[in-house]
Amino acid sequence: MSLDFLKDHPGYNDEDIDCYIHVTTTMQAIGGKWKMLILWHVHAGSKRYNELRRFLPGISQKVLSQHLRELEQDGLIERRVYPETPPRVEYEMSAYGKTLEPIFDIMYDWGVIHRSRSMGQPE
Repeated sequence: MSLDFLKDHPGYNDEDIDCYIHVTTTMQAIGGKWKMLILWHVHAGSKRYNELRRFLPGISQKVLSQHLRELEQDGLIERRVYPETPPRVEYEMSAYGKTLEPIFDIMYDWGVIHRSRSMGQPE
């Protein structure tokens, strides 16, 4: 990823550029409306494609397939094909994907606070 434009920006130092690169890389891997929810579901145990569709109302087949493919390419999930007729395919969290587990906890805790705050309840 070329971020040469940042080097010429007077508001960015090397530490800012480094942070920008790593946050952008993270967002490319897990960002968007559905990826973290997909990861959360496979984190709880292996899931088949149609199970994920049921757990994620509103996601299109195209987007689910695309996100599963991207998550697999990034090494966050594993796709297992069982030699049965018809073939059974399951998705599960990879060992590398499990390194995201602390992020789930942080997002949950922040979501509780944010939801309470949004509903006008004191923190």
